[in-house]
Amino acid sequence: MKNNISFYSLFWLCLSMVAFTSVRGQEKKIIRANQDYETLDFVNAQKIYLSVAENGYKSEELYTKLANSYYFNAQYDQAVKWYDDLFSMVEKPKEDIIYLRYSQALKALGKSKQAMKYYNIFVSRNNVEETPLLAEDYLKLIKENSGRYDLDPLRKLYNKNKISFGHVMIKDTLYYASTKDSDDFLNKKSGWDGLSFLSLYEIELDSLNQAIGDPKMLKGNLKGKYHESSPVFTTDNRTMYFTRSNTKVDNKTADYKLKIYKSEKVNNKWQEAVELSINGDDFSTAHPALSSDGTKLYFSSDRPGGYGESDLYVVTISSGGDLGEPVNLGPEVNTEGKETFPFVTALNELYFSSDGHFGLGGLDIFYIKILDNHYGHLLNIGEPLNSNADDFAFGIDLKTKRGFISSNRSNRDGEFVYDNIYVFKEKAPVIDVYLSNIDGYVIDKQSKQPIRDARVSLTDSHGDVFQEVVTDQNGFYIVKPDKFKSYFLKSEKERYDTNESVVKVNAAHQEINFELQQNVVDLVPGMDLAEVLNIPIIYFDYDKSNIRADAEVELQKILEALMTYPNLKLEIRAHTDSRGSDDYNMKLSARRAQSALDYLIGKNVDSARLKATGLGETEMVNKCSNGVECTEAEHQKNRRSEFIVTK
Repeated sequence: MKNNISFYSLFWLCLSMVAFTSVRGQEKKIIRANQDYETLDFVNAQKIYLSVAENGYKSEELYTKLANSYYFNAQYDQAVKWYDDLFSMVEKPKEDIIYLRYSQALKALGKSKQAMKYYNIFVSRNNVEETPLLAEDYLKLIKENSGRYDLDPLRKLYNKNKISFGHVMIKDTLYYASTKDSDDFLNKKSGWDGLSFLSLYEIELDSLNQAIGDPKMLKGNLKGKYHESSPVFTTDNRTMYFTRSNTKVDNKTADYKLKIYKSEKVNNKWQEAVELSINGDDFSTAHPALSSDGTKLYFSSDRPGGYGESDLYVVTISSGGDLGEPVNLGPEVNTEGKETFPFVTALNELYFSSDGHFGLGGLDIFYIKILDNHYGHLLNIGEPLNSNADDFAFGIDLKTKRGFISSNRSNRDGEFVYDNIYVFKEKAPVIDVYLSNIDGYVIDKQSKQPIRDARVSLTDSHGDVFQEVVTDQNGFYIVKPDKFKSYFLKSEKERYDTNESVVKVNAAHQEINFELQQNVVDLVPGMDLAEVLNIPIIYFDYDKSNIRADAEVELQKILEALMTYPNLKLEIRAHTDSRGSDDYNMKLSARRAQSALDYLIGKNVDSARLKATGLGETEMVNKCSNGVECTEAEHQKNRRSEFIVTK
């Protein structure tokens, strides 16, 4: 319960900030609406609803419209007032989303216990709760990104009894780290694995990235006492960053305490390396990677303050080569386990290895897009690059779609193999398996015409806007949310009621269409005021012309419009169903139109402003003409009244 309260507190803090912005925007709309109101050339439906309700008339539609209008304007006290009236009148509203809106409005007023009650009802009726992904869910997602690569060992370097790893290729040369084959007394051994220490090598490759030359140790003053590995180069190939053992600690730990060094090339030889300012003697700093413009250095480190065994960091490089302060890449990337061997493409795509995110083996290779202020979704790149072994040191050329990984995988169960370099070809780009597509159309409820430039926004469970788009000339929109998270989709346009829908969790595609009801409409001769005021039908009982109680509420909307706009004139048109003779129905419809007219005149409307016309069964809205068998509900749709603006 304590955690739930904290979640709700955060949710409403975010929502109230959004609401403040919304209120400021609405103030401008109200000022403009007030100016338009003085011209008396439009109908503001919301004002009419409020007046009718305040006169004591009740209906679910009235209360729902009013409550929603206040809710979307962040006037939560008034929203709660009308939601209260709604729930005192109906046990279950027609739209489940009313439970959510009522809950949110209550929470904004500090009524947490009551808010929780209605939120739980909403959740029980809709698939909106975010559920944590299980192992089988992750395996399904990994499978979706599998099969996108062709993979082969770098055959000339493949050796089960030595270590080789690396991915950096410049022109036709691969730079990598490897242990030696020789076993003479001068070949010092690592206390970690009993092999010789790693050194930096280069080898010439063909167009398929297979080796055609012999390995050569890099020229220059690079060889240290222990390990050198993970070289990366600036675009001019004149500066190299690489990993080296920390020689300032005792020999027993020199194998695994690491630092990053920098060397400059002079006369085709690498000069004595200098260690970077980001290093430390009490922790490791290793496996550098450069951004495409050379202004950022990514690396792995187990320095204090991280999330796990080793984390990924980034540091800026000034034009003079100085380094800023390291910045942890955060919990979207780093875990309690190991994150290591970063690689960043020119498209700001970060590849790295981790044993802390769900994978197929020990270290798996993962992908995440680096965006302006956040990250995209973390994706396992799948088989065959990932296996049940350790897979790391990923690198790819975006032009050729060829690259390298390193792995200690074996072709036979139980066989022990050291790290080897593999060559791959990417056949298809990575798929963001977390994204779903939501699309649809926004149209005018009355005219059924598309609404252009309607704003459609996705709001997450914290009240934050995740994505916002506008409709095109066809009223079409498309958004791409995380399919495993819950969202609310809202459509809004000036002079229309706002509408909202719930996004289902774990659906790859959803079509959600909106019909927006106009609430401020220009008065035009020929317009049916019943459509403007969302009066579905003024119903009459079979063979009757008296005003029913439910029809009186709707007539009050017409009355309020006539009282508010004194120059407005209407023609009341009444229709019947097809039962009975044509002549009888024509007379019955005339009585019904006159009945509505008499009701309005009885409320002090000048008779000169009204005209009653009976149309009988001459304008059916469905198939139910003479002799056609229809249900009572189908017949009733034809027993209706219209209120046509004549002036």
